[in-house]
Amino acid sequence: MPRPIHATIHTAALRHNLERARRAAPDARVWAVVKANAYGHGIERAFEGLRAADGFALLDLAEAERVRALGWRGPILLLEGVFEPRDLELCSRLGLWHAVHCDAQIDWLAAHKTQVPHRVFLKMNSGMNRLGFTPERYRAAWARLNALPQVDEISFMTHFSDADGQRGIAHQVHAFHRATQDLPGERSISNSAAILRHGGEADVRLDWVRAGIVLYGGAPDHPERTAADWELQPTMTLASRLIGVQQLQAGDTVGYGSRFTAEGPLTLGVVACGYADGYPRHCPTGTPVLVEGVRTRTVGRVSMDMLAVDLTPLPQAGIGAEVTLWGRAGSGAVLPIDEVAQAGGTIGYELMCALAPRVPVTALA
Repeated sequence: MPRPIHATIHTAALRHNLERARRAAPDARVWAVVKANAYGHGIERAFEGLRAADGFALLDLAEAERVRALGWRGPILLLEGVFEPRDLELCSRLGLWHAVHCDAQIDWLAAHKTQVPHRVFLKMNSGMNRLGFTPERYRAAWARLNALPQVDEISFMTHFSDADGQRGIAHQVHAFHRATQDLPGERSISNSAAILRHGGEADVRLDWVRAGIVLYGGAPDHPERTAADWELQPTMTLASRLIGVQQLQAGDTVGYGSRFTAEGPLTLGVVACGYADGYPRHCPTGTPVLVEGVRTRTVGRVSMDMLAVDLTPLPQAGIGAEVTLWGRAGSGAVLPIDEVAQAGGTIGYELMCALAPRVPVTALA
């Protein structure tokens, strides 16, 4: 019998969350962002739930080839553009749209020989300070691209640094609109947080929105708002079972480093899940977990292959009992991935992407 840990991808939840993004940003077309192997869900497993999107956005050519192999004939956008000149050949062959964020990429296009001009998204650095042309250099970059026969339509994009935070987006929205004023082309500036928080504002949603974590059931502004607040459904469940039960007495310790000491009698469950499965090692005692759909807590340090849970709320639970590390339990109870991530000092995005290859994954229609 295989080890009991497994992950489930919920296709219906992906479909629901995509529709939720559409409702939040009416009249905009939606990029389904499937970078990082669809945020750890697997592009092939997530595709059926996301195929109603208007396009797919991702990072590398191998991911683009996988989406095309699934039969997708619509737009695919390379969010970071090409990484070397020869990548443009595959862009031509696969019909990819791609970001342009630096002078080198414009130089490569100028030297590229193609019979079919490329569709590009010129990226602005409006304050994130990762990729893109500053507002002061943006129009000059557009003029260079616009003069190239290798380039067809030019669209415009930027990325928000604080759509989920206190500073907000007004300063970046202003910089973007000022620099692109009167330039012809479609525009895309909204990420998941902006879709949910500002999708009703026409000057923010614009022509395309880029739906990332919202598709996968994570709240981009957690803990200010939860996935349930945004009417999002969990798309990934990580579940296992109890493989051992221990009866502790006062003074007994648990796990490496003896980080937890029982204050009195305690029934402890041992779960087949550890950091080698992608569960955060730094999750402390008290991290939420569901056993048979009942909320309880982890106890002691997370090991490579096991972790311990407090069975006080359900002392009848024994070997084989269902344990939900995040996602939806068999009873229907939900443990948001964002809560587990917060306990471990990280974000739900990382937990999704860190699911280990050794964990079996199935898609549920």
